[in-house]
Amino acid sequence: MSHFLAQSVEFFTTVLTLAGLGYFLAALLAARVFLAARRAALPVFTPGVSILKSLKGLDPNMIEAFRSHCRQTYAGEYELLFGYSSPDDPAIEAVEQLKREFPSHSIQLVECPLSLGANGKVSTLVQLVPHARFDYLLINDSDIAVSPRYLERVMAHFAPRTDATGPGPETGLVTALYRGRAHSTLPSRLEALGIATDFQAGVLLSRMIEGGLHYGLGSTLAISRAALEKTGGLEPLADHLADDYELGARVSQAGYRIALSAEVVETAIPAYRWQGFIDHQLRWARTVRDARPWGYVGLIFTHGLAWAMLNMLASGFSPLSLWLFALNFFLRLSVAMAVGAQVLADHQVLPNLWLLPFRDSVALGFWVFGFAGNTIVWRGQRFELKNGKLKNAAS
Repeated sequence: MSHFLAQSVEFFTTVLTLAGLGYFLAALLAARVFLAARRAALPVFTPGVSILKSLKGLDPNMIEAFRSHCRQTYAGEYELLFGYSSPDDPAIEAVEQLKREFPSHSIQLVECPLSLGANGKVSTLVQLVPHARFDYLLINDSDIAVSPRYLERVMAHFAPRTDATGPGPETGLVTALYRGRAHSTLPSRLEALGIATDFQAGVLLSRMIEGGLHYGLGSTLAISRAALEKTGGLEPLADHLADDYELGARVSQAGYRIALSAEVVETAIPAYRWQGFIDHQLRWARTVRDARPWGYVGLIFTHGLAWAMLNMLASGFSPLSLWLFALNFFLRLSVAMAVGAQVLADHQVLPNLWLLPFRDSVALGFWVFGFAGNTIVWRGQRFELKNGKLKNAAS
């Protein structure tokens, strides 16, 4: 019986190791497709834009992220609206400093006291929308840092489209890839490495396989008012954890195109200790499982390097398992460099490549535990996640 079990484990891990090779090859192709597409010249389209940001505490380098939004080379008008729920929020002073540094910019602080659901960020954004002057809204997190051409590159996708058969689908939402700026702690570096070499590779592959994106990324959610109104506004998202995913899904279902900008933004990864890292990774895993259940099951094929290491153990380091590990390791490194270094221009990827085997092993563990419940920890509170919505675990 034990011999049969050992053979079964060896066969199972061999199959998954081979599937991992196929995934890595497909991810490499998706990265090349994106790199080729973003070389295309963008049209000039510079409508007025209202940038909406929800404030909740003061993150490291937040003020520098704010400054990057004020250094745009954008030819059109734009404004920054910052919403806060508590007058004691320390981020308010950062915005006041920003206003002093950039007096010629339209920068507003708006009190948003209403709690419309479990997702405080969405509650704030709902209350910011009526204060926005323009027909295009851009939502991103408070720690997102951008290049001077950010608005130019994002808003160009809203220009009217035509193809050989006539007008193309109207763009309703534009989103963007992101890289993580890690702190010195090991968990922070592991998360940044996962974002650059795994998560964003999955985004590019889903874009290629599904003929475009059908969801949004919280790093950038630029949306037209027409599309927002057609999808019912932000109010229905007030209890959703993955509000970015849900907003993009609703825009796509309404018949609009979702564009992925050539712009890559940067987010700050907290200086996690292990418990904070575990809570965040499980929240991430269970959010994906809840939003895309079959897609989450399919992630079993993305852990090729981890399966290859398990296959070596299961087979007693047979020559075949060693060969499969070497091939998986080579392709895994290739994906990391193609997506992390080339697509995202993440300069932290190269010095952290040695962490990939450990990071991928940990990621496989989180994927497994993602099936083990619906409880998540978010901002220090425990919630139950069901059908995308948050419910206080204590209730």
